[in-house]
Amino acid sequence: MIVQIIKLKSDLPEEELIKRAREREPRFKALPGLIQKYYVKRDEPGQFAGIYVWDSMESMQAFRQTELAASIPKAYEIVEPPQVETLDMLFKLRD
Repeated sequence: MIVQIIKLKSDLPEEELIKRAREREPRFKALPGLIQKYYVKRDEPGQFAGIYVWDSMESMQAFRQTELAASIPKAYEIVEPPQVETLDMLFKLRD
């Protein structure tokens, strides 16, 4: 499994960002290979992240080529380039 963390900064109010994320939720649920996605708020105002759990590197790379991935900056009105971190999961605690 692959864990991908995308950190972003947005000038949107939190409520509006959540509203937009909820509107896009069905499209993420339909992504092949996406096991889970966590929407999180970071320490500073306007800083959020998406934590994606993928079944494979191939699924994650395929997502990066989609219109859905390309639309993230505009959808959330990102004010600076996102920080992306990719991690290869060694094992999980629970099934």
